[in-house]
Amino acid sequence: MAFNRTVRLSEEIRKILSEIIQNNLKDPRIPILTTVTRVDVTRDLRYAKAYISVFGEKEDKVKCIEGLRSASGYIRREVGSRIKVRYTPEILFEIDESLEHGLHINKILSDINKGE
Repeated sequence: MAFNRTVRLSEEIRKILSEIIQNNLKDPRIPILTTVTRVDVTRDLRYAKAYISVFGEKEDKVKCIEGLRSASGYIRREVGSRIKVRYTPEILFEIDESLEHGLHINKILSDINKGE
């Protein structure tokens, strides 16, 4: 029962975070091509880890995370105003490297296929 609640809350927070990042944040460190790929909420609903995908160089990714962390108070307040839970989870931002990893594997596989 609690598992379903955390999954639903994670998905709802992911949608809200995406909308806030795209429409409300004006920080120049956060590029337009910033995507919230996944959100994991802890079982006690106190913390939410948001995985962020940013297209660009490593430096751009670091700056984006810095911008999101500096706006975390505002983001948490916005999330809290849009969902009704007893405690609004503290949002922790992490870079999601899975897209780049997938592209790297895809490139390796295509190189292997070209060699045959």
